[in-house]
Amino acid sequence: AIAAGAHALGLVSAMPSGPGVIDEATIAAIAAAVPPGVATVLLTAETDVGAIVAQQNRTRVNTLQIVDRLPPGGHAQLRAALPGIGLVQVIHVTGPASVAEARGIAGEVDALLLDSGRPEAAVKQLGGTGRVHDWQLSRRIRESVPVPIFLAGGLRPDNVGQAIAAVRPFAVDSCSGLRRDGTLAWDRVDAFFAAVRQADAPLPA
Repeated sequence: AIAAGAHALGLVSAMPSGPGVIDEATIAAIAAAVPPGVATVLLTAETDVGAIVAQQNRTRVNTLQIVDRLPPGGHAQLRAALPGIGLVQVIHVTGPASVAEARGIAGEVDALLLDSGRPEAAVKQLGGTGRVHDWQLSRRIRESVPVPIFLAGGLRPDNVGQAIAAVRPFAVDSCSGLRRDGTLAWDRVDAFFAAVRQADAPLPA
């Protein structure tokens, strides 16, 4: 993934649903081997601050991606416990209320990741759904918060250019859209990065 052009690696810990979960020992081994300048991002479904701190201590990642909602004050507690560790909060864009949710939390984190989960489902869907959400809502969020926006949610080689044009995010994130039979398909990874580079190229004069 790094050779293809990735600036961050998403390392998925235990989730209630979705693809790509790996054990924490493997996450720690990957995080230790990644060169400087590439973010090692632990995706955590934990909502207890102490449990998240313990996960970071075990895996030694440099960034946490919180895929569920924390209790009030949770982000400040993480900041105090883990200085220097990046905090990315996932906002599941399910409707206009997601815009207000994003605005309310943006000041407490380093970035927001906009995804297409359903945290209210009987079995929570917190990522990897393969679904596209309303990019116009994502653009509204991007235009109204002071932190970088990472766009996720059903992004594939054939639609990531449209997503970039519609939202103009800081970065894009893909999981299920790059998989075949449950594992990453490197031809899809290469095609995805080619589409991103094309979408991000300067317009001709």
